[in-house]
Amino acid sequence: MILAFDTYYFDNKAKTVALQFGSWDDAESINVYTEILEGIAGYEPGAFYKRELPCILSLLQQIDLNQVACIIVDGFVYLDDDKKSGLGAHLYEAIGQKIPIIGVAKTNFATIEKLKMPIYRGDSKNALFITAIDTDLQTAATNVTNMHGNFRMPTLLKKLDMLTKEI
Repeated sequence: MILAFDTYYFDNKAKTVALQFGSWDDAESINVYTEILEGIAGYEPGAFYKRELPCILSLLQQIDLNQVACIIVDGFVYLDDDKKSGLGAHLYEAIGQKIPIIGVAKTNFATIEKLKMPIYRGDSKNALFITAIDTDLQTAATNVTNMHGNFRMPTLLKKLDMLTKEI
């Protein structure tokens, strides 16, 4: 199974959603996990993971990790080419380095060049930026490129974004 996570922040709360799906080209999720946490830390520039990682780890308690082949996060695995840890790398460490993590970011992060790969989906002129740990970067980029949908954002990642914002 593949899991994709996203978190939405509102009123000192965070709503985290995970979609479970079986194949990269699936148009529908198999399951949806969701949780709202209160008392969320404020955003700290350069340390986004401090805000989002606890939300993801809390939601992961609802899921059997032995069944998970890959996790997608909304953001970067690495923040520079010296492998400074971003959200994805911090998650990878927190779960015992057992599951490959793919970061899918909508905006570029200028301090990383070699360890990210831009992909273009559909007719979009705007790239998605892929980073990965414990899986080949090209394979990760190909998998996200091959996700269902004809637009920049794969169908399931768009659905995930919409679900997080439903309050």
